[in-house]
Amino acid sequence: MKGILVVVFVCGLCACGNKVRLPPTPPPSATSIAASTSVTFDIDSAYVYVAQQVAFGPRVPNTAAHRACGEFFVDVLKRHGAQVHVQEAELKAYDGTRLQARNIVGVYRPDLAQRILLCAHWDSRPFADHDTDTANHLHPIDGADDGASGCGVLLEISRQLGLRAPTVGVDIILFDAEDYGVPAFDKEIYVTDSWCLGSQFWAKNPHVKDYRAEYGILLDMVGAKDASFFKEWLSVHKAAPIVEKIWNTARRLGYGRYFVDAIGGAITDDHVYVMAGRRFPCIDIIHYDPDSQTGFASHWHTPSDNLQIIDPKTLHAVGETILTLLYEN
Repeated sequence: MKGILVVVFVCGLCACGNKVRLPPTPPPSATSIAASTSVTFDIDSAYVYVAQQVAFGPRVPNTAAHRACGEFFVDVLKRHGAQVHVQEAELKAYDGTRLQARNIVGVYRPDLAQRILLCAHWDSRPFADHDTDTANHLHPIDGADDGASGCGVLLEISRQLGLRAPTVGVDIILFDAEDYGVPAFDKEIYVTDSWCLGSQFWAKNPHVKDYRAEYGILLDMVGAKDASFFKEWLSVHKAAPIVEKIWNTARRLGYGRYFVDAIGGAITDDHVYVMAGRRFPCIDIIHYDPDSQTGFASHWHTPSDNLQIIDPKTLHAVGETILTLLYEN
């Protein structure tokens, strides 16, 4: 997610060619059925979707890996039965770089007025600016957790929606250019709203005129081993009932160790721009480390954010919680 972002703690701290060789499918582990419904979230499938993204290389705008991964998303969503919209835009980065960006939208049940938005960012950070080795600062990261994990969960959810139609309309949006904000090593540069460029664009130019949803759920850094999802402060402030609904569902399914019943920091993430631009509640499920100075895990914006830190069990906890919520809504 955003190296981008300013993370504000409640305690007052401020922080936030075409052929691809794919890794093997991991050993089978629990494909689970939620206790209260017949919902199935396949954790092996979700893990492979994460691995496929990482196999393209860093998905930095204006690169071949970024273009190829974008086509991959479009193809997968179409295969899963979604009505796909691709928003192309040239967005201006903090340093004036023109980014050829694409927001990718998969729509299920477009006929229904009642809608739920699910979103994540799919680009990866062009700088490893929080690595202790300064020689790595100008190198892009794999973004296995920060970007690919949320998209992997959403692709598996889309597969399930294609198999069993939801009773509400669901829009899956993969936002681009989220992680191209001002790097930490550029102390002299200050640019407002330099992060979340794709969601800023979509909020002003939604894929459907006057788009509204009952609520939105943003997934950011949802795949690391032993991840902890505290209740993000802005989400609680703006959409407390939705937060409680999700955290209660997670606890009922046995995922309380991940969904911590406590408030964490506030962060400027894609959900902020969704709420500001479209005027409906949107919450952020994001890994928060209360023992870290930044509030982020140690692999955040470093070369360590690679496939090795992804745990299918974490993907499962998040994915089954969201999928259960959709079918019970």
